[in-house]
This record gives sequence, structure tokens and C-alpha cells, in this order.
Amino acid sequence: MKIVVIGGTGLIGSKVVAKLTAHGHAAIAASPNSGVNTLTGEGVDEALAGADVVVDVSNSPSFEDAAVMDFFTTSTNTLIAAERRAGVRHHVALSVVGTERMTDSGYMRAKVAQELLIRESGIPFSLVHATQFFEFVKSIADAATDGDTVRLAPVQIKPTAAEDVATAVARTAAGAPLDGVLEVSGPEEFLLTELIARGLAARGDSRTVVADHDARYFGAYLTGRELLPGPDAEVFPTTFDQWLDAQVTVTR
Repeated sequence: MKIVVIGGTGLIGSKVVAKLTAHGHAAIAASPNSGVNTLTGEGVDEALAGADVVVDVSNSPSFEDAAVMDFFTTSTNTLIAAERRAGVRHHVALSVVGTERMTDSGYMRAKVAQELLIRESGIPFSLVHATQFFEFVKSIADAATDGDTVRLAPVQIKPTAAEDVATAVARTAAGAPLDGVLEVSGPEEFLLTELIARGLAARGDSRTVVADHDARYFGAYLTGRELLPGPDAEVFPTTFDQWLDAQVTVTR
């Protein structure tokens, strides 16, 4: 199949392209750097010509409320219109576990809006909802840092490796449309405070992580299980320690 990966040069997209190519598909990495811009429409029709599947793993460069909403709604509308013209038979999008439970976050509201556009498009679709990536431990800490202190709500999280998320997205793209949601997670459940403290310590980062029930998570107020998948989620095997060990090996 010809599968166009929007955001195909990013963390997840580049892995998805590699996995699909390895399995014999014609996987095309599309991004502004390759002349495909879903905000302006530049190059989109040309990239989607003859495509069987479109995978959208793009992300907004800004998390500011208005900017992120504009990114996901404009980009998705552009893709849907181009997919109709091209006769695309399957739209796959990567989203976040718990989006509908965290709508006090501007980012999550934008993802909910994106998903609604996809559901109402009339194009067969699959939504892959992933838990937070191990790779974003530092980003989470940075967003919650006050001086030398990282303030986070002590809630449960079941994070996963980007490599495993890419596997889930690639498998979904190569399969039949779900017309629904696939949730994916890693195998271990942590307190968010514990996960971030361990991740920072492994990096030699001296910031102190403290539990703060009033702390926001990218704008969302967390009270319990918002970051956890449901019981039917597909659980991938990579543990946090295995991922950390792999990072050390890469940097040696």
C-alpha cells in the first residue's frame, strides 16, 4: 500500500515510516520540510495522490490554547478534504489516552476537536490513543518546574516507549480501519511523581520532585486515573528501566 505519514520526520513518524517500509509498504514521510504543509495546503494533494492510507502523527509547534486548536483543526480539515479528492480509504491519527477526561487543558481540547472531525468525516478511520512516552519525562518536568522544584500531582500513569507506540501505529495503518479507538500503554504503572523523579535522576538532573495536588499537567487538573488506559488497552513490553538502559547505551 501507499501510506502517507504526516509528521513523518518526527519522533514517532520516522519510526512509523521505517516499520512500514520494512514490511514492504510504500511509506512516504510528509512534513513542511518535504514541501507538504497541512496548515497552508501546500503539497498536500500531490503527496496524497494514489494513497491508500494517511497516518497523522503531526504535532503543534505551540501548546498555547488558540494556536494548538488552530493547528489541529486546520490541519485535519485540510487532510480530510484532500483525502476525499484522492480516494483515501483509511485515516489513522495518533492521540492521547484520557483526552476526553482532561478538557481543562487547551491541548486536550484541541485533540478532542481533531478526533471529532475525523469521526464525522465519513472516511474510515482508526484512532490510536497512547499513554505518555518515556521520551517526554524531561518535557513534563520542565513544564512543571518552579525554580529547582518540579511540582506534580501524585496520580497514576502507565507510560510507554515511543518505539512501541510507532509499532502500534504502523500495525494499525497496515490493517483494516477500526472506526474506533485502540489504546496502547507500557507494562508498568507509576505515580507520576515517581516516574519523573526516576527519569530526572537517571539524567543526573538535581531538581526535586514534590507531590502537589493542585499542580496542573499541561493545563489539566488531575484527580485520579485520567492518565491511565482502560482494561482493553494493548500493553507493550518495554519497561522504563529497559528504556533507560537503552538511552545509556546510545550515549556511550
